[in-house]
This record gives sequence, structure tokens and C-alpha cells, in this order.
Amino acid sequence: MFKPMYKNFTHYSQTAIIILAVIFSVSNLKASEKKHGDAPYTGHQIDRGQRLFYGLAVFESGKHNCQSCHYTQVPKEVNWNPSAVDLADKALKTKDYNLKKVMDNPSSKVMRKAHEKIKITEEEAELLKAYFYKVEQKGLEPSKPFPKNLLIFLTTGILMALAIIDLLFTHKIRFKAIPVLILLISLAFHIKVIANEAIMLSRTPGYQPDQPIKFSHKVHAGQNNIDCEYCHSSVNDSKVAGIPSNQLCMNCHNVVREGSRTGKFEIAKIHEAVNNNKPIEWIKVHNLPDHVFFSHAQHVNAGKVECQTCHGEVEEMHMVRQVKDLSMGWCINCHRDTKVQFLENDYYSTYHSLRKALETGKKDSITVEDIGGENCMKCHY
Repeated sequence: MFKPMYKNFTHYSQTAIIILAVIFSVSNLKASEKKHGDAPYTGHQIDRGQRLFYGLAVFESGKHNCQSCHYTQVPKEVNWNPSAVDLADKALKTKDYNLKKVMDNPSSKVMRKAHEKIKITEEEAELLKAYFYKVEQKGLEPSKPFPKNLLIFLTTGILMALAIIDLLFTHKIRFKAIPVLILLISLAFHIKVIANEAIMLSRTPGYQPDQPIKFSHKVHAGQNNIDCEYCHSSVNDSKVAGIPSNQLCMNCHNVVREGSRTGKFEIAKIHEAVNNNKPIEWIKVHNLPDHVFFSHAQHVNAGKVECQTCHGEVEEMHMVRQVKDLSMGWCINCHRDTKVQFLENDYYSTYHSLRKALETGKKDSITVEDIGGENCMKCHY
């Protein structure tokens, strides 16, 4: 009696599962065939384009992994190739842009060498453009470093909890010195981590944002020996060093149209900004709190401080990064240790007592501290 009922139940349940699976597959297929947001492409086309871009599907000319050069994640190091977002911006916003034509006949030596074996069809070009819609909406994915310190912090926290439980309740470990030692070492590590994180709060040494144009200071300031003050022209007269205008870039790049690493792609962004009458949105690297007064003119013009003192060896950097922590302690130590070019600098001609002290030998040098460099009101007015 029960066996036939069981067999019928099993049969019906299997049939129901198959029907549900078919309905789910059909609904997914229909969903993939729908337009993706405002894009003139279906979800299926976008997925196919993504597989092509990542080298998971094969082009007619062979297997090519576009993502290996045109990154989709914020790079940890300098990558001279255009990002996937750059390509999407170019392909989707440039009028009458033909991706196949560009791929078949690249405009620069760099691209021709990299793409010499890559040939795509019109259909493949459309699929890649479909994927670019998704890229443009998402942007570059943030780079997520492995949270090593967090894992150690959590592990030692668990060890501390287990050591306390054993000392107070379970008493499983025979030698009491072991949980006590674990507790002390873990506690010391936690105190160190908390203290370091508190000290570094709002400080960003090592900060290196991805700029809208791959501008290399190593090429411009290093190899070509362009003076810092040519681009940052207000450094002698203003609080800020200034960001070069588009027209200043065009002084050179009206003639220089192709870079040795990036081809024409990055320099073309300058021309596009000029043609559209839009500024290039450079991202500021070195930031001070709003309650701090700092004048580049005071330090560079009056104090004769070299740019590298605060910004590091910029002429050796492709992408500028923050080298110093820019903390108040770092500034004060510099004021205590830095000797002022005093006698030969007319700016300090009114400091009569200090000049007399130098001339009579009472002092062998003058530091920033001597001229009020530790006065709170100098920076926090």
C-alpha cells in the first residue's frame, strides 16, 4: 500500500523539480534577452562581451585576454595601458567611433605592436561595446589588499578570550603560565595596533591616487629636466603650488602628440579637454587639515626649501605619492632642525638681534625655531 504511494510521490516530486528548473531557465533566458538599463544591448550580449574581454571566449582570430592589459581594477602599480573604463568612455562617448576600425589600424606605434595579431569582427566589436556599458556604470573595482593585520588582530583576540576562559573556568591547561603568556603577548599586540591606528588617523603616507591622465613626473621632471616651477608656477607667490592649466600642457603637446609608453591615447585626453573647454580633473595628493595654514611661498621663496624635502624625489616617480606623513610632529621637527639661510637672505634683514648674534659668533646658525617656527599661531591662526 505504501510503496505505490511512495513511488507516485517520488515521481511527482521529480516532475515538479524538472518543471521548475525549465521555468527558471526560460525566465533567465528571457531576462538575459531584455535590454540592460538604458543600453541598446541585452544582458546576454553584455555577458558575451565580458567573456570575450576576459579571454573566457574565443575571438575568430584566436584567444585574446583584453583584461590582461586593460585593467578593470584600480592598479597597485603604474599600468601604462588604458583601463577598461578609458576604453568604455572612448567607445561610447566618441561620435562615430568604430571599434573594429581602431583595432584593425591602431593610430600609434605602441598600439600597433600590441594589437598586431588581434583581429575582430563587427559582431565581436559590438559585443565588446555591450560590455563597455557595464564597465562605464560600475567603474574600476577597488583594489582590496589581503587584510593580514586584521586577521592577526582577530586571531589574537580569540586566543585572549580562550586564555581567560581557561584561567577562570575550564582549567584545561596544566601549566598556568601558558595562558598567562598568551594573554600578555596578545594584549601587548592589541595595544600596539590600537595606538598605531590612533596615531595614523587621518594621515595618508603612501597615498597614490589613479589620475585622469597617466602623467609621469619621472619623464617630465626627471628625463626631460622640466623645472617644477614651470608647471607649478604659483609656488613662489601663493599658499598653493598650483595645478597647470590645459593650455600650459599644450605648450608642449601641440607638437608632442605621442608618448613612448602610452602612445596617443593619454595625450589625446588633453586635446579633448581643450576642445571641450573643460579642465582636467587632477586628484590632489598632499592634503592638510582645514585648520592648518601652510604657505608654499613662505617655504619655497623665503625659506629656500627644495620641493623634494616635503614631496620626496618626485623626479623619480611616475605617479606622485605622498612620502611624508605631514603630521604636526614632522613639521615641528623640521622647524627645530632646519638651518635658515639667514645672512644671505634679504627676507630676514629685519631680524637685527639674530643677525648680530651670528656676526659676533654667539650663534653659529639660525633654525626655524629661532624665528618663531614653533609659535602655534603661525600655523593655527
